[in-house]
Amino acid sequence: MQQHWKRLADGVELAVRQTGQFKTGLLSATLTIPLRADTAAAGALIPEVLSRGSKNYPDMEKLSSAADALYGASLGPAVRQRGESQCVSFLCNFIDDRYALDGSAVLEPAAELMGEILLNPAVCEGIFRRDYVESEGANLADRIRARMNDKRGWAIFRLIQEMCAGEAYAVDKLGDEDQARSMTAERLWAAYQSLLREAKVTFYYGGAAEPERVEDAVRRVFGPLLTGRTAPVDCRVEAEPKGPVRTVTDSMDVTQGKLALGFRTGGVTMASEDYPALLVCNALFGGSASSKLFLNVREKMSLCYYASSVVDKIKGLMVVSSGVEFSQFDRAQEAILAQLDAVKRGDFTGEELTAAVRSVANNLRGRRDSQGQMEDDQLTRLLFHAAQEREELIGAVESVTADQVVQAARRLKLDTVYRLAGKEG
Repeated sequence: MQQHWKRLADGVELAVRQTGQFKTGLLSATLTIPLRADTAAAGALIPEVLSRGSKNYPDMEKLSSAADALYGASLGPAVRQRGESQCVSFLCNFIDDRYALDGSAVLEPAAELMGEILLNPAVCEGIFRRDYVESEGANLADRIRARMNDKRGWAIFRLIQEMCAGEAYAVDKLGDEDQARSMTAERLWAAYQSLLREAKVTFYYGGAAEPERVEDAVRRVFGPLLTGRTAPVDCRVEAEPKGPVRTVTDSMDVTQGKLALGFRTGGVTMASEDYPALLVCNALFGGSASSKLFLNVREKMSLCYYASSVVDKIKGLMVVSSGVEFSQFDRAQEAILAQLDAVKRGDFTGEELTAAVRSVANNLRGRRDSQGQMEDDQLTRLLFHAAQEREELIGAVESVTADQVVQAARRLKLDTVYRLAGKEG
C-alpha cells in the first residue's frame, strides 16, 4: 500500500491510497464547514436534495440506472461531525478496472457521475426543486426526532449537549427539526452556493489506480471546486472542566435507566504525544471486552446492563455509557469512578495492560480491511493534522508503559453526569 497526498489549491487536498487489496475502488468528495446551529440543518439537507436528481439524471430512478451501468456502483451522501466541523460527503464504491468485463475504465465515469450529482443539480427556476426540498426536509426532521428512539445514543447526545453547552461541539450535525421542516428552496440554494465557495474540500481515493490518473480525473470533473477556500477547520479543546461536576437528570417513559459520564482528557487529542497512552488507558478502563468496567461493574457487581467508555480523539473527551436500574444510579456511578481510580493508582496487572494494548492495536489493524474506515480515518487525519500514520500509531500503542497509562488516567477529570430516569408513577 502506498500513500500519496497533494494540495490542489488552498484548502483543497487529494489523498490517494494505492492498493490492490480490494476488488473495488472508493472515491469520496467531502466539503467541510464550521458546525453552527443556524446552518447545520441546511448542511445536512443539501446532500439529500442533491441525491434526488441532477440535470442529466433528474430523478432517483435515472440516477440508479446510471450507477447500475457502472457495474452496480453505489453512490450516496453522508453527513459527519468531526470535532466542531460538519462534513458533507459523497462516496462512490465501484468495481476496480481489473474486474470489468472488457477491461474498460470505471474510475473516470464514476467520478463524472459523482461530479454530476454534486455540481449539476436538478433545478427549477434557477434553484432547487421545491418538491425535493419539502420532502427531504420532512425526512430530515423525522430523522432528528427519531434520535430519541435510541435511548443509549440519546443519553450520550444529551450529555454532550449539557457538558459542551456554548461550544460548537454540542450542535447536532443534523441541525434543528423546525429548521429542517421549514427550509425553503431559496434558502437551501443560497446555502449550497456558500458551501461550494467556502468549504474546505478533501478528495480521497482508495484502490489500484495510479495517483496521477486519480488527480487527472478529479481536476477534470471537479474543476469548479479547485479554488482557494476560506472556511476554517478547527476544534476548541477545553483541557479541564469549567467548574464543579454537574449532574443533569431527565425523565422519560423508559424501563431502564441510562447513566452517562463525561470526562475532559486534560487536553490530550489525536495530535498529542500522549494520545497512544490515552487509547490504552481507555481500553483498560472501559473500551474493551477485558476492561475493568465490563469485568467488574457489569459482570462481577451486576450493577449495569452494559458499561463502556469511548474517546473523542478530536475534542479531547472520554464518555462512559451505561444502562442501570433506576435504584442503582448512585451505586453504579460510584463503582464506575472507583474503577477509574484504580487505573489512576496503577492497580492493574501486566496481563490487563497487555490485553488493553492488544485490543487497541488489533482494532487499528482491523480498520485496514475496510475501504470505508480507511477513508474515514484519512479524512480525519487531513482535517486535524494528526501526527502519526496508522502504522506509526500502532507501534506507539504497543510501546505504551504502565506508568504512561497511569499518567493518562490522572489527567481525566469528571465534568458532567447525565441520568435518564423513568417517569414517576
